[in-house]
Amino acid sequence: MTRASSRPVRIGRYDAGEWHATGDEVAAEEPLQLLLDGEPLSVIMRTPGNDIELALGLLHAERVIISLRDVASLRISAEAHETEDKIAVRDDLLESNAVDVHLRTTAARRPRRSFLSSSACGVCGATTMDDLAHDHAPLRPGPIVDAKTLPPLADRLREQQRLFERTGGLHAAGLFSASGELITLREDIGRHNAVDKVVGRALLDGTAPISGALLAVSGRAGYEVVQKAIAAGIPILVAVGAPSTLAVATAVRFGLTLVGFMRGERFNVYSAPERVRGARLD
Repeated sequence: MTRASSRPVRIGRYDAGEWHATGDEVAAEEPLQLLLDGEPLSVIMRTPGNDIELALGLLHAERVIISLRDVASLRISAEAHETEDKIAVRDDLLESNAVDVHLRTTAARRPRRSFLSSSACGVCGATTMDDLAHDHAPLRPGPIVDAKTLPPLADRLREQQRLFERTGGLHAAGLFSASGELITLREDIGRHNAVDKVVGRALLDGTAPISGALLAVSGRAGYEVVQKAIAAGIPILVAVGAPSTLAVATAVRFGLTLVGFMRGERFNVYSAPERVRGARLD
């Protein structure tokens, strides 16, 4: 994360009948202008940091790119202080908070529309289940995990959330091995942005599609997070909170193992139970 990921503020705190003037930290939320071959494509409300990963992950979820081979180069704002040794990056954009992704001529497809993404929205219904079915086959069988592997993931997410400890305002997405070992964790004010950053890292590392690992997210499992997991080939999605009806229906359709309501040693399996040893829905 960059130094702009949280900001100090002065607050008035009411505690047990008394007021105190003190300091606090709040999570940063700023717009990122995403350009494609120099043309504006999207404005993303996000927590600054890992902007290259975020841009690549979002383009992958939208099926603009299939792999890093579809990307010729990137330009990024100088103040981002981001570099990558896996791809050509120039930090010479004059605009603040901007990433310009230049595609090779063989890129998967160029979007027919621009899309606006808020930190609370994700795809906001722009990508329908039929669109998803057109672009993605059902998920591969993937790993089988022990039930006891899943509950500790919530604590491991929290343990690694350095910004959450200071601000209390950020979501986390963590990629874990089938045995529960943390591979990548990213934080953002939007949970879908955190997922995009995790997938973007996998693209840069050459490990996408992510067919042998599982994704854990703080908060609920909405359709947008399920959609991004399917697009990345992730077979198991674990959420601390509740799923939505559309998230469950989409998980069932594509064979994603969807786990939610993780509380202590308890959790619910909503679809594809065969990947969790001993689980059944009937």
